[in-house]
Amino acid sequence: MSDLIQSLAISSSGMQAQGQRLRHLSENVANADTPGYRRKTISFEPEQRFGRDTGRVEAGPVQLSQRDLTQIFAPDHPLADASGYYAGSNVDLIVEIADSREAQRSYEANLRMFDQARQMSASLLDLLKR
Repeated sequence: MSDLIQSLAISSSGMQAQGQRLRHLSENVANADTPGYRRKTISFEPEQRFGRDTGRVEAGPVQLSQRDLTQIFAPDHPLADASGYYAGSNVDLIVEIADSREAQRSYEANLRMFDQARQMSASLLDLLKR
């Protein structure tokens, strides 16, 4: 039974990590037109207890993309410099959409694993009741 509970915890940690990733991706999309905005990314790291991997995953710290900001020519913009350019964001909407689809599919895969483990636990309890 503890293996089933462990699989529920692993699936749950994956869903939490992908949910956090989706949150940052939606912030990136929302700020795609914000001048000076840098794309946020997170990495996943294995959770460790007492120096051993638990099988769970956790989101690492938020990192800002170091890619150059796009220079936008708009001489009438209040942030424009003497040459008429200002720094836009470095968010690429195509990359954000592709990443969000990947995160959504990973979330759904973890959800299916969670549901499968839950169904197996319920079946085991039904067998033990007999």
